[in-house]
Amino acid sequence: MASFLCKLGRFSFRRRWFVVVVWAGLLVLAGVLAARAPAAPPNDFSMPGTEAQRAYDLLEERFPGLNADGASARVVFRAEHGKVTDPQVRGTVEETVRALRDDPQVGQVTDPFATGSVSGDGSTAYTQVTYQVSAPHLEESSRSALLATVEHARSPRLTVEAGGNAVSALSKGGHSSEALGLGVAAVVLVLTFGSLLAAGLPLLTALLGVATGASAIKALSGPLGLGTTTTGLATMIGLAVGIDYALFVVSRHRAELVRGRSPQEAAAHAVGTAGSAVVFAGATVVIALAGLRVVDIPLLTQMGFAAAGTVVLAVLVALTLVPALLGIAGRRIGPARVRRRQGRTAGAGAGVRWARFVVRRPVVVLLTGVAALAAVAVPVASLRMGLPGDASQPVSTTQRRAYDLVTDGFGPGWNGPLTVVVQPAAGGGGAQAAAERTARQVRGRNDVAAVGRPRLSTTGDTAVLSVVPASPPGSEETTGLLHALRDPALASTADARILVGGTTAMNADVSQKLSGALLPYLALVVALAFLLLIVVFRSLLVPLKAALGFLLSVLAGLGAVVAVFQWGWLGRVFGVAEPGPVMSMMPIFMVGVVFGLAMDYEVFLVTRMREAYVHGRSPLDAVTDGFEHSARVVTAAAAIMISVFAAFMGSAEQMIRTIGFGLAVAVLFDAFVVRMALVPAVLALLGDRAWRLPRWLDRLVPDLDVEGERLQSTGTAPTVPQPSYDEQRPQADKVDAAAEAAEAAETDEAAEAGRGTSGT
Repeated sequence: MASFLCKLGRFSFRRRWFVVVVWAGLLVLAGVLAARAPAAPPNDFSMPGTEAQRAYDLLEERFPGLNADGASARVVFRAEHGKVTDPQVRGTVEETVRALRDDPQVGQVTDPFATGSVSGDGSTAYTQVTYQVSAPHLEESSRSALLATVEHARSPRLTVEAGGNAVSALSKGGHSSEALGLGVAAVVLVLTFGSLLAAGLPLLTALLGVATGASAIKALSGPLGLGTTTTGLATMIGLAVGIDYALFVVSRHRAELVRGRSPQEAAAHAVGTAGSAVVFAGATVVIALAGLRVVDIPLLTQMGFAAAGTVVLAVLVALTLVPALLGIAGRRIGPARVRRRQGRTAGAGAGVRWARFVVRRPVVVLLTGVAALAAVAVPVASLRMGLPGDASQPVSTTQRRAYDLVTDGFGPGWNGPLTVVVQPAAGGGGAQAAAERTARQVRGRNDVAAVGRPRLSTTGDTAVLSVVPASPPGSEETTGLLHALRDPALASTADARILVGGTTAMNADVSQKLSGALLPYLALVVALAFLLLIVVFRSLLVPLKAALGFLLSVLAGLGAVVAVFQWGWLGRVFGVAEPGPVMSMMPIFMVGVVFGLAMDYEVFLVTRMREAYVHGRSPLDAVTDGFEHSARVVTAAAAIMISVFAAFMGSAEQMIRTIGFGLAVAVLFDAFVVRMALVPAVLALLGDRAWRLPRWLDRLVPDLDVEGERLQSTGTAPTVPQPSYDEQRPQADKVDAAAEAAEAAETDEAAEAGRGTSGT
């Protein structure tokens, strides 16, 4: 592996202009195809295999006029004085209903006085607006017309509000989140490298990779049915890993320049060693993201594959475009001069001092870190999942005010009625009779507020009725009612086939499906990555430690999400207007992404430790040596990922905002607690056992030479082990002299490299 990547890096360095032109051509081609492609289709929110989805499909077949999957809005009226049935107020309500029907995309608008949608005290009424198209297909002009009609109907004597998915405006993409993340990343890179050129290269390559990936997703959105959400999440992840992967290659290249290598050999060695870590780190991320396919939810599958594609591009960019740009930059990418500084010779760096502290007190550090993460993970026990609705909107929005008006006037359950579809069993009579029997059974329940009149299909074999719970949507009482309606005993008593759908039922089904898929998905991803890490580290204990550390990170991250988004702790600080259940897709998506990112730091940090170990260091010295070379860069990489993810908390989409916060917090815990504290503590306790592999397994596992040990035999690495940190300090003068001599020869080397390039 290392030898092949070393050759690839050398080729990219020598043919740098050819490589740059190829990547630029790919970007232009993807951009042209994206510009010519039609608009991305709306997100596919279907949930195959759930009863709510089967109910939707049956309604669409038997009741096409209902527009079961169409956008909907509920316009609520409340008389401030008197009743809505008073002549003047009633006239305003009826005029509003007529105005709502004028929109060409509207399929049906109910008359609240004809349907009995008036509260018992007469103060509140509502009309239900159903559109012919789904919410993502709804034109902005229709949304604007709806809100304008509501605004026109308002007066001092009449309060009018609107809720439903037709009211929520489309997310206006913008690029403020990406720009903010890039700004923080730029500052971190400048502080890390102390050079604008070195800091700009990872940003440039990451942007090129993300732009190419986003354009490719846009171009393929039509043929593959990729929804609008996929681009945003692919950008988030692609930007973070793209910067990090380039950062590790550039950092290793600069280190090799300091050791006296020529720019070409420094780039080749950087790709052969750091590039190996990039390949395996990227592979773990791809496994985690592509593994979302096992959940069998189209939206998650699309998000996972799109993000995995951007990760593959980030790896390819780091292995080819980065060394090509290093060739163009020459020695300007490295430190201009290795100067002797008193701070450098006076003692060890912060990373080395921390590593020494940990290896001297491994038990204390291990217990403290585990206890801290366990404490943060405690809220996970209270995790409640659901899909965002009007109840989670800020109180200043018309959606939330409409929700509260319905709750005050009719009851909380009217905000989330259940749709019951009834078909007669064999020999059970007609659908009307079966629906009436079902309604009689349901009306007697204490947890039911109301049961609507059955509506018969044109074919006469299916009926639909509405059941209003006595409890709010998403509550445990409503979930209990849902299970009771689906109980085979009810269908047997009513002598009918019963399906329960509606938004409330769909939310419950999604949560149940995701909860059931979480453990199988987790087992699949961890098992595949465990096997991959055995190949990387040629050890059983190191991959096991990595997997256990990931579990701590993801549980702590989920605990923080519950505390902020569900409990409302520090909600104002993180922009949470209204606490509520955590989005159903968040836990499983967070598990997949965080696992991949957690393995990034594991591979980057521990491969450097193993590299030192196989080159002759003792186990404790290998830990210290790994921190000496990697701690600063891993810290910078984590800070970049955290800033990129945290910047997406400004997104208008609740899903993107929640995922951005969860990933940022989980990376914080994983990088700075698990990898920087628990990993060295565990390795210090294990000693040589950490790097052992049973003989029978050693014969089966391929040796991919991730550490670059075979590069020594090819002349691209020193033939003697590198000295430890303390042994390197007295050699500072020699390193300085070598760097000065290399600088003096820079012009001649650049000229010869140019001749070699033109000759090829």
